[in-house]
Amino acid sequence: MSTTQSPPRDFDVLIIGSGAAGLTLALQLPEHLKIALLSKGSFESGSTWLAQGGIAAVLEEGDSLEEHIRDTLTAGADLSRPDAVARMVEEGPESIRWLIDQGVPFTREGDHYHLTKEGGHSHRRIIHATDATGRAVHETLLARAQKATNITLLDRHVAIDLITRRKLKLPHNRCIGAYVLDIRSGHIRAFRAPQVVLATGGAAKAYLYTSNSDGSTGDGIAMAWRAGCRIANMEFNQFHPTCLYHPQAKSFLISEAVRGEGGKLLLPDGSRFMHHFDERAELAPRDIVARAIDHEMKRLGCDCVYLDISHRPADFIREHFPTIHQRCLELGIDLTRDPIPVVPAAHYTCGGIVTGADGKTDLAGLYAIGETAFTGLHGANRLASNSLLECIVSGRAAARAISQDTTTAQAERPEIPGWDESLVTDSDEDVIISHNWDELRRFMWDYVGIVRTDKRLARAQHRIELLLQEISEYYSNYRVSSDLIELRNLATVAELIIRSAISRKESRGLHYTLDYPAPAAERSDTVLAPANFQWPDATRVEAPI
Repeated sequence: MSTTQSPPRDFDVLIIGSGAAGLTLALQLPEHLKIALLSKGSFESGSTWLAQGGIAAVLEEGDSLEEHIRDTLTAGADLSRPDAVARMVEEGPESIRWLIDQGVPFTREGDHYHLTKEGGHSHRRIIHATDATGRAVHETLLARAQKATNITLLDRHVAIDLITRRKLKLPHNRCIGAYVLDIRSGHIRAFRAPQVVLATGGAAKAYLYTSNSDGSTGDGIAMAWRAGCRIANMEFNQFHPTCLYHPQAKSFLISEAVRGEGGKLLLPDGSRFMHHFDERAELAPRDIVARAIDHEMKRLGCDCVYLDISHRPADFIREHFPTIHQRCLELGIDLTRDPIPVVPAAHYTCGGIVTGADGKTDLAGLYAIGETAFTGLHGANRLASNSLLECIVSGRAAARAISQDTTTAQAERPEIPGWDESLVTDSDEDVIISHNWDELRRFMWDYVGIVRTDKRLARAQHRIELLLQEISEYYSNYRVSSDLIELRNLATVAELIIRSAISRKESRGLHYTLDYPAPAAERSDTVLAPANFQWPDATRVEAPI
């Protein structure tokens, strides 16, 4: 029998993911639409909440849209799509104004908002709320959503798989909902909606060391892949250069803004080294800084390098980096006097689900926005602080598209069968999940990390094939849990990363391989199509390049 006989929960729009992208979309949709917004953990557990640095936008005289566009294209290593970059940059100032209107408490300096500068930017254009910008944005938008009578907020609800008409053996394939596990009750229920939006973030948890929250397991990317959508450029995993190196500092990031405000990277002997790798030194793009740190750590056999901003006034440090200062103090490190031990860590997924400018995917009725989507914006490397901006811009764009789609009101709502668990049992071997999770993250770090080779990638491919077989067998025989759902998705995304990395025979941006150290003359995206891929009936999403 099925886990529950309850009928599907019906909504006009189902948003899977409660970060900046999902909340922006929910708040921008018309009030007559009935919206469900799901978070698989608490609402404060996602990547938006952890974001420190700020949001990039052209907000002061002397800066220009053209220069922000140029900086983004440069960071993207000639792989960003110019129209996608221009669209985001041009909508940047209005998106910031919307956030200000919502009440986001950005840091002020006199009569103006304080703007900082980060690596790869030619101007000060990062608006921020001290060093906890993501938290300020999230708290503000969440409070707005909680007051909206048309938005149902559900935490601890984990989406398992998308429901399509093709799965129900019906004509005119489109996405019509998702099966969702309620962690509190253990029940699985169908959520039915003519418009489904994936705003689930990235997949940095595929790596052993990451700055991301535990929930960054590539859920949306994996679900879209299984539902028949194309995935692109998964080989471009951004490693943030400076994650705090301390046994008690799980996933704590040291913001890019620390280097933007004069922080110096030092070797254990106190000497600087970034000028040997790039004329921009500490302000070089993240891929260059991360590779430089990785090189020096391997050359010297050291566990970490150091980031030192103690030469700046103590009051300045405490005012601009209160969150970082307090966390480091708790661990016995005083930013005003001590250098911070740092290591690179997996940080951002530049690839994702292929979408158009409005978030539409290959599957009718399914949208993807934010980090989980691939629009061609980031190319081979994301420019610092373009990520939160992308969340706001893409959320607003998807809201416009959904608002104009008459399908929302007119869609047929076919019967959806309950989730059948009649042939599965409770597992008494949950250790298998934790063991496979650990094995996956370790070989991804060792073989598909900052520096790659054909031999390392071949080893990773062999291991992921075995792991996928084992996970599939386990998934078929035991009741699902949130840990099993995440492991299944993470293994799927890891395989996509490996396949994409193997197919790119060059070094470009975040993908660096010793076997092909130079960029290829011809630039191209890595677009993977699943075996069940088919062009949608009405719209066709072109691969960006």
